[in-house]
Amino acid sequence: MRHKKTVAISIPTGVGASIGGFAGDGGKIAKMFSKHFNVLCHPNVVNGGILSAMNPNILYTEGYIFDEFFKGNLSLVPLDEFEENKIGVIFDKSIPNDILNVHINTISAAREVMGLDIPFYEITKENVGVEFYIKDNHSTGTLKNEKTLLEAAKTLINKGVNAIAVVCYFGDDADDISYENGVGIDPIGGIEAVISHYLSKELMIPVAHAPAFSSIDISTKISNPKVSSENISSTYLPCVLIGLSKAPKIDKTKKEGIKNSDIKALIVPKMGFGGIAPLAAYQNKIKVVSVENKIQKGVSCIQVGADDIINYESYENCLQELLKDKND
Repeated sequence: MRHKKTVAISIPTGVGASIGGFAGDGGKIAKMFSKHFNVLCHPNVVNGGILSAMNPNILYTEGYIFDEFFKGNLSLVPLDEFEENKIGVIFDKSIPNDILNVHINTISAAREVMGLDIPFYEITKENVGVEFYIKDNHSTGTLKNEKTLLEAAKTLINKGVNAIAVVCYFGDDADDISYENGVGIDPIGGIEAVISHYLSKELMIPVAHAPAFSSIDISTKISNPKVSSENISSTYLPCVLIGLSKAPKIDKTKKEGIKNSDIKALIVPKMGFGGIAPLAAYQNKIKVVSVENKIQKGVSCIQVGADDIINYESYENCLQELLKDKND
């Protein structure tokens, strides 16, 4: 993997991005760029329930690690072509047995069909206690007992895994009519980020989350294409396992791999400058560009004093411009 041919795509989670704010609908964007560049992105860009937009040029990187990377606190080491991570899975104790069994079958299928290395799973000793809600046009939430997740994760690491998939129980389906119609905010995206950020910060290994609900029914209604992958999925674990299997290793010494200075450009929505990554990238003199991608509530580059950012009308236009100086 040639490091200087790497771009990063950031689409904030839980703010209703019109592209990438739903069920893996940013995957086609990541794949489009990955035909020409390595693409660093967070899981929700490519996760789509039983579907995944992953390919060998996509670097699946959890949001907290993504931010730390652009702050210059670590480097990312892509796996070799045939190398894969050893994945451990954490299940929330509160998941009902019938729902848990579907997820265990999912692990077995991933092992048998894809040959993924998933040797162990661990059920938390206590209920995690997930609460989620939308506040000020932003998806968020709380955990009553995050420590039980960390305890389970450490048990798995002691058994030899080097990546963690987390499945927490969200109870009844998080129905939101606007979201289902492809115009609202993902009601669980924010708390999913809280879960993965917490474990990533504590463990510094690849982490991603998949929700479990009280129902595994598959919808028979024609849905908005942006959420259709959710409506054909009884479990959202497959895309997480696929992504984690090839997630880059994290090097806090920064002696190996891709550094933030290797990034050709960080691509963000026009109103997506409120996060850590774009601000850190801009301060570290890394090229940041924006794209017209409406979000429900955001911060513009002007508001943070980055008034020299180039804005493109579409991701296609942005790609065309980056290709003009691909070898720089």
